[in-house]
Amino acid sequence: MAPIALPRPLVLFGLSGILPQALCVVIAIGGGEGRWIALAAGCLYAGLILSFLGGLWWMAALLANERATWPYMVAVLPSLAAWATFLPWCFGWRWPGPSLIALGLLLIGSPFIDRILALRYHVPEGWIGLRIRMATALGMLTLVLAAV
Repeated sequence: MAPIALPRPLVLFGLSGILPQALCVVIAIGGGEGRWIALAAGCLYAGLILSFLGGLWWMAALLANERATWPYMVAVLPSLAAWATFLPWCFGWRWPGPSLIALGLLLIGSPFIDRILALRYHVPEGWIGLRIRMATALGMLTLVLAAV
């Protein structure tokens, strides 16, 4: 993992993205009425971030004037996966535990797509290292939330 060579505010803002999930974990551990709200909010947040990542991948391909279709198909998958994790709630099935597990694993795995795209497109020095840190932290917190 390369050292982070990005502007400090960018790194701080990026890493601050784990704070909402950390707060959800703290509230869920506290139990009570706030537990369910924290689980739902954490599931929503993980899905939003996963969708955001797909948008980044789409923009990377677009800025590189990519003509192949596979990068755009890959970029759409995070939003579809996030949407799918909310379907159990819509149908009254077991939720959010399994959905949180799926989202946590997808977040942890998302830097692999970043690495593949970085072989094809220019990314700033330190970007992959920051993405690994952000994705691992958010993914692990999401898995902790699933276990609460």
